[in-house]
Amino acid sequence: MCSRLAEALIEIGGIEIVGIAHDAHEAWKSIQLFKPDVAILDICMPGGSGIDVLKHIRESHYPTKVVIFTHYPYPQYRKRCMDLGADYFFDKYTDFEKFMAVSVDLAKKHLRSSGLDSAGGKAR
Repeated sequence: MCSRLAEALIEIGGIEIVGIAHDAHEAWKSIQLFKPDVAILDICMPGGSGIDVLKHIRESHYPTKVVIFTHYPYPQYRKRCMDLGADYFFDKYTDFEKFMAVSVDLAKKHLRSSGLDSAGGKAR
């Protein structure tokens, strides 16, 4: 799933994948190292949860946008994640198109704020 998702995101343009983590500890370490603009987390991760990683991100005051993309879209998880400061919460089964639309929007906003166009050149 991680590889397919990374491929789909790269096709958007304006998105650079700086890391792919396969467990909660690795995710948190990568976020500390790279300080990405956006982190995509699942609730169920080996060695912890995306909720734990979300807490660490917010406690560290990183400006990272957090997208929860999960097979566990239960209301209690959605509420917990949003209460902890997640920016988005998507169900992998039913919200893939919404997830991709938000990803496109985030990439466009990043390009505008950095003064770059989708090809990486200066925007006019």
